[in-house]
Amino acid sequence: MAAVNYNPITQENIEEAYEGIFAPWVKDLGLYDFRVEHGFTSARLPISDRLKFSSGAVCGQALMAVIDTVTAIAMGTTERTPKGTAYQHTHFLRPAIDEDFLVEAKIMRFGKTTAYADAKITGVTSGKIIAHAVLEFAF
Repeated sequence: MAAVNYNPITQENIEEAYEGIFAPWVKDLGLYDFRVEHGFTSARLPISDRLKFSSGAVCGQALMAVIDTVTAIAMGTTERTPKGTAYQHTHFLRPAIDEDFLVEAKIMRFGKTTAYADAKITGVTSGKIIAHAVLEFAF
């Protein structure tokens, strides 16, 4: 089966692109309510017992995965097709507990072979920032 090119990803094709691009375990994280613009994507991550440590906080691996996923979608909103994440640096600022989360990613700069993005996770109810990340994608 030939690979399908979804670029550019738009609000109109985000559901099909999300389904076609990402691995089943990524989709199992439960991201929904995607908002897509050129160079920007946001999505909601529902609180889930499957993503929690015994302390009740969502584990950092899950948070990093949703940051990477939403940022990959933002990278796909341009005419350039990303090859993948080259670098991700994430700061965890407070525990992710007891609410759904808003994940946002914005492309900050394109170079010849890479692009840089800024991403964050905030609590939907509290508005408090949970994590902040800087990412580099290869093109």
